Parts: sequence; structure tokens; C-alpha cells
Amino acid sequence: MEQTFVILKPDAVERGLIGEIIARIERKNMQITRMEMTTLEKEVVEEHYAHLKDLPFFGKIVEFMTRGPVVLLIVQGEAAIGEIRRMAGATNFEEADFGTIRGDFATSVQENLIHTSDAPETAEGEIKRFFG
Repeated sequence: MEQTFVILKPDAVERGLIGEIIARIERKNMQITRMEMTTLEKEVVEEHYAHLKDLPFFGKIVEFMTRGPVVLLIVQGEAAIGEIRRMAGATNFEEADFGTIRGDFATSVQENLIHTSDAPETAEGEIKRFFG
């Protein structure tokens, strides 16, 4: 079994999509092993998105991710990282396929509802960062 990390971003919470997204994850035979609703601290968001620090939109990402509650998830299942990433869809909602979370619900590139880990090492680091 593989573990991955997921953030349901502030726009998912604000728009009442938590249940829909979690239901999709569970219908894919993935198990949520840990879940927490919280508001992220600026320092944690800056660390999480440090790879984007030099880009002009970095400040907007930090502002967006700290503006309200998020839902943090650890998800487990067969090939969980790839499966959850496919379910999320392309980062750019205009390129995301219908039937994916972003393809069905996202309305902008920045506010795209969900973050998913992209590799086992990333998932491990993100789980430690957000859950200790």
C-alpha cells in the first residue's frame, strides 16, 4: 500500500466541495487514514511552496493558502500517488479533463481546489511537514 498527502484548499472548503472530493477518493477504493481541518500558518505555506519562491505569483499563493481553512488528508491505497493525481486533473483547470476534480469544479489556475503529492519522497516530506 502506498501513502500520499492531499490538501483540500481554501476554495474547496469555501465552496462546500469537501464531501464531494472525499467521496470521489473513497469511491476509488482509497482509504483516508488521517484527516484534519486547520488554517495554515504563513511559514508552513512558504516552506511548502519554497520551490516557487522566485516566481511573481508566490505571494498570491501564500495569501490564498492562508485565507481560510483547509483539509489535510493522508490517503492510502494501491498506487495512491498516481491515482489521486489522475483524479485531481491537470493543474491548469482549462487543461483538466472532465471527470477530474479540477476539470469538474476548478475556476482558476491558482484556486484549483486540491494539492496532491507527486512522488513517494514528496509525500513522506509533506506528511511530516503537516502532521508532524
